[in-house]
Amino acid sequence: MNRRRGAALTEAIYLATLGELARSGFAQLSFDKVATAAGTGKAALYRRWSSPDQLVMAALTDPATGFGQPLAPPGTGSLRADLLALLSQFVRELAEPRGQALRSLVAYRGQHPELFEQVWSSVIRPAQEVLLAVLGEAAARGEADPARVTERMASIGPRLLLVEAWRSDSLADDEVAGVIDEVLLPLLAS
Repeated sequence: MNRRRGAALTEAIYLATLGELARSGFAQLSFDKVATAAGTGKAALYRRWSSPDQLVMAALTDPATGFGQPLAPPGTGSLRADLLALLSQFVRELAEPRGQALRSLVAYRGQHPELFEQVWSSVIRPAQEVLLAVLGEAAARGEADPARVTERMASIGPRLLLVEAWRSDSLADDEVAGVIDEVLLPLLAS
């Protein structure tokens, strides 16, 4: 049997971490479970991470397995098209192991506030800043009221879709379009 090493082992550990987190939540996450799911010994985990918190953050911020790939504004030239691209991507990610893990962590915010704060600043806040930039570009083109380009406005779409994902576990494209057409565009109108 070939043992994985280096990047291949790290990726397997990250994927196992996100999978276990999505399945059982942070409270039940252990190096034993992750090591078993990754097909390695727990010593491989203890050599690299001193706590499950560190392992979770490493997995969530990894470019290959988590949300470490920088998000960029779509730049379609249309507020609706930009929102559709970003929020559709968000919904797709919520259905993936990394998104399911993120949903699990958000649910445990009260029990693990320090970890949630790290997740907020490393994963959620950068995505919110991209949405804010899209709204700012739309305001500059006259598609949105500049006074309504706020952090709260940038968080409305993802929050609504996150709640819907908790409720139904999968969202259709028309749900994303509905949030944009029925909520965001009217709220942003000049």
